[in-house]
Amino acid sequence: MQNNKFLELNANENSLGMADSAKQAIIESLGEGFRYPDNPRAALISKIATIHGVAENQISLGNGSTENIRATLQMLQNKALKEGKQFQMVIPVPTFDCAEMYANSIGVPVVKIPLTAENYDYDYDFDELQKAADDFDGISLLYICNPNNPTGIITSTSKLKTWVSNAPDNHYFLLDQAYLEYVSDPSFESGIEWVKQGLSDNLIVIHTFSKLCALAGMRVGYAVSNPQAIESVEAFMSMDNTNLSGAVAAIATLNDAKFLALSLRNTNQSRQMIETVLDDLGLRYLPSQTNFIFHEIKGDLKTYIDRMRDHGIKVGREFPPITGFNRLTLGTPDEMAAFIKVLKLFREKGWV
Repeated sequence: MQNNKFLELNANENSLGMADSAKQAIIESLGEGFRYPDNPRAALISKIATIHGVAENQISLGNGSTENIRATLQMLQNKALKEGKQFQMVIPVPTFDCAEMYANSIGVPVVKIPLTAENYDYDYDFDELQKAADDFDGISLLYICNPNNPTGIITSTSKLKTWVSNAPDNHYFLLDQAYLEYVSDPSFESGIEWVKQGLSDNLIVIHTFSKLCALAGMRVGYAVSNPQAIESVEAFMSMDNTNLSGAVAAIATLNDAKFLALSLRNTNQSRQMIETVLDDLGLRYLPSQTNFIFHEIKGDLKTYIDRMRDHGIKVGREFPPITGFNRLTLGTPDEMAAFIKVLKLFREKGWV
């Protein structure tokens, strides 16, 4: 690769880059950088609430959705402490590991339930997840990423909805839908709709501007739930946590229908390119509903990752306990063309 620049296909960022409208909004806001971001934050909350058809007091802005994850954990840990109860988090593995890292940092025990591996479906093991919560005498937080990261697949809407709606009062659900806009499966239903339906008082849904909106560096995310839950979570959020640039960039992007359509089209084109070459090479992959694809490699995964790096491409890390699969971020079509060239070279050498 020229100039020693790597293709960054490892972090599920949006290589298309920020919308021009977002960049312009940031430039125009610089003169207000000495002010606290109260008004832009309020405007962003109003915009998000309008898009989802919920009240403004059902939205909690985060410094990235990872802050919403942390605050939810701390809120429930505090609730358990006040009530004299134990608290645990139950997660499938592999999944997005931010929740686990936060739990570890504050001493919350984490129960890990492997994904089902039958026929390489890698779906959630509902029975075992439920059992882990049922067997615990205290408050359980079940963290569910849907579509899941790193597999890129969605789980059954009917199963998940039934599970959430029938859960006892001491079971809470943190539903991470970072990749919501990429889902094309008509059977999928967003957890935000369940919040609007009043499906459960113990459901918190989080979303981010880091993916389709290409604002990973701006650190903007949010949680959606009932007003009481949002009020409880807000007590553990940092004040003025959404900076001025992030807020105005998010609003501008949400108002830029042309960019959002281009962003989705770009990812869909790149996905098709990768699926085609994987089919040609006889490498299995999971049906992605995200901006990345989880695909088979034939050979040692660490060696594959190192070899890709030697050829100027960063791909996803290992995701135990799954072996023999790698997560590839879907960059621009030009980036995918460069990746495909290297992947085919690896096949010629017998490396994949």
